[in-house]
Amino acid sequence: MFGEIQPGVGEPPRSALRVGRRHTVAANEYLAPRRVGRPWTIRQYAGFSTAEASVALAQTCAERGGPALVIGSTGFTPEQDATLQAAAEKFAIVRSGNFSLGVNILIGLVEHAALRLDARDWDIEITEAHHRKKIDAPSGTALMLGEAAARGRGHDLLELRSAPYDGISEERKTGTIGFSSIRAGGLVGEHTVLFASDDEVLTLSHSAIDRSLFAKGAVAAAAWVRTRGPGLYDMQDVLGFRQA
Repeated sequence: MFGEIQPGVGEPPRSALRVGRRHTVAANEYLAPRRVGRPWTIRQYAGFSTAEASVALAQTCAERGGPALVIGSTGFTPEQDATLQAAAEKFAIVRSGNFSLGVNILIGLVEHAALRLDARDWDIEITEAHHRKKIDAPSGTALMLGEAAARGRGHDLLELRSAPYDGISEERKTGTIGFSSIRAGGLVGEHTVLFASDDEVLTLSHSAIDRSLFAKGAVAAAAWVRTRGPGLYDMQDVLGFRQA
């Protein structure tokens, strides 16, 4: 958890970390700032721990009317999701399972491509590659890409997701979305979405080089949500795809 802090008198607290030239964030022990003169104040909170902790933080912010909240936690139950929706009626929340700016641009492009490419002619296959210690597959980001493709086609991913290819199986069903995973070495994260017709192939991909990209995306979301009214937003809103 961190909070972006607004400058006051003196130096920032020892727990503060400056990100770029315009943003200063503080660790969770500095969530009740007290300074002599004009205090350092929290502009936004960001929670990346558990779903339970993020929901509790959202409820506290809703009771106080803010500040804005950025949530990167995953694994919310339907009940917890409903609680977040209710809290977002009181203040602004950005929630995303991946704060990489590049990945979220990719998600928007995938949804728009799926909307415009006829499912009867274009197959969709999603491939992801991660380090050897990652235990879940497909990755959460691959599933986000699949959900974006399904939205573009006006369906839920559960309706279109195909079973893994293994052994002798039936012919590929029209309109389905396939997934494949690679686990090797120290790969940070590779995601590719393939749109293939009988005549041509369109490939959209993203490669993560440094994990700091996730922190930069979260800070960008915090800067964006600061001026927004109540609502539950995601990175597609932050990047302007909702208006595209």
